[in-house]
Amino acid sequence: MAAQIFSAIFVIIIGVGGCVAYFWGANKLLDMIFPSRGVSGAAAVDNLRRQGLVRPWLFVGPAMIILTIYLIYPVIETLRLSFLDRGGASFVGLANYEWAFGDHDFRNSILNNILWLAVVPAACTFLGLIIAVLTDKIWWGTIAKSLIFLPLAISFVGASVIWKFIYEYRGEGQVQIGLLNAIIQYFGGQPQVWISLPFWNNFFLMVILIWIQTGFAMVILSSALRGIPEETLEAAVIDGANPFQIFWKIMVPQIWGTIAVVWTTITILVLKVFDIVLTMTNGQWNSQVLANLMFDWMFRGGGDFGRGATIAIIIMIAVIPIMVWNIRQANKETGGH
Repeated sequence: MAAQIFSAIFVIIIGVGGCVAYFWGANKLLDMIFPSRGVSGAAAVDNLRRQGLVRPWLFVGPAMIILTIYLIYPVIETLRLSFLDRGGASFVGLANYEWAFGDHDFRNSILNNILWLAVVPAACTFLGLIIAVLTDKIWWGTIAKSLIFLPLAISFVGASVIWKFIYEYRGEGQVQIGLLNAIIQYFGGQPQVWISLPFWNNFFLMVILIWIQTGFAMVILSSALRGIPEETLEAAVIDGANPFQIFWKIMVPQIWGTIAVVWTTITILVLKVFDIVLTMTNGQWNSQVLANLMFDWMFRGGGDFGRGATIAIIIMIAVIPIMVWNIRQANKETGGH
């Protein structure tokens, strides 16, 4: 454990220190190549202009290189693999895509993903909005927001481990250490293996993601609510509007763009959900989702690069329209800047 902690600290120091050293050294080198001090006025102006042209690339260049290596190239390579066989050697055309849409596990994964899409973004956005409104009305609202936001700092695997203890089941006659089963047993109910209940186990897994992402929705929507002009709310009160009318007819319409952005951001996350399912059920008991199915085909059972890559491409195609719409909504919110 100590070695891992020191290793993590070392990586952080090297990473942050390396970035600082790069930007400091790059700026120094640029100032040496195109000096603006100790030269004549015209030369100084020319050098400043050259610095202005080069300096942005010093900052953006490394990011573009990293994006090319770790994002653009993998997409191209994944697309190529989706047209190849199990070992990635022989061209099979659209055979992998035909397999995907005819496979029972793939169709079941799509249905589960649709279920996640129907529940999680709506629940996170609704709860985040309600909490943002309510916590603005109480003196300890900041403390409440901090507590609700905390799960966002936990990794999906860490959060899954926490909830695994909540759903934990012990055999009949044993003390139930799982919080949910302990409560059920206290009130005379029968403990259940919650994560193995077909169909319903999907909802128990969704609760984990809702618990994590509600804080994100709350923070974004709380900022949007603070941007509503006080004069609008005061006018509504003078006109006799009650709190529910003010909320639904004044607040929500004015922040609808932000609500849509939060909704679609969480939707993209749901399409890629993987860690929670892997940690909790590993796709068993009809809880499989596309990302976990991709992982299974790519890295398990000997590995099938063609089918794994095909599922990855399908996930990417599903995400792209939502991302484009999200970017357009964000541009509208910022006035195109």
